[in-house]
Amino acid sequence: MFAVLKTGGKQYKVQSGDLLRVEKLAADAGETVQFNDILMVGATVGTPLVEGAGVQAEVIDQIKGEKVIHYVKRRRKHSSQRRKGHRQQLTLLRVTEILESGADKSGVKAAIGAGSVSAPAVAAAAPKKAAKAAPKAEEAPEAEAPAADAPAGDDLKKLSGVGPAMEKKFHEAGITRFAQIAAWTPEQANAMDARMGLKGKIEKEGWVAQAKDLAK
Repeated sequence: MFAVLKTGGKQYKVQSGDLLRVEKLAADAGETVQFNDILMVGATVGTPLVEGAGVQAEVIDQIKGEKVIHYVKRRRKHSSQRRKGHRQQLTLLRVTEILESGADKSGVKAAIGAGSVSAPAVAAAAPKKAAKAAPKAEEAPEAEAPAADAPAGDDLKKLSGVGPAMEKKFHEAGITRFAQIAAWTPEQANAMDARMGLKGKIEKEGWVAQAKDLAK
């Protein structure tokens, strides 16, 4: 059985046992992560995602892609040229399991792009590791309540241009508080902008500056 998953703005067709290189994820070698944005599983096509489906993979290593040379030279301008190299940071994975249903209850850490969200959001995406550290907390209903309430966080709709749909996208990316947005560096803001397909809206609307004021 195969699945089509989406991560880092790209789509990948995978089967169990496949080796996969994706945009760098916030995970260490040896960890198991789960991709929840599944467009297709076997003969089931999502609208746009397949409800409850997931792809689990083991992180093998954090690597770099091939060097890409960017060279710019302007005609009729003396010595106006620029040359720089770039190696994209990637994560090497091995697909271990494809879930047609029940992925939302698996407890496996969600695959989140490194640098696109803050450290608290990355930590919140690892419920399985927290359960191992404190197994008794799983039996107590009181211990589960904060995790269920966490997506509420701050009212992100107070940011200009953010409505219920955009707020939902932020929650899916692990962004629930103004403090997280306020802590973004320009590089992190650009990465989130590209990931969510906002076409420069974060910078145009000044969400980072607004978040700093709202977080006070």
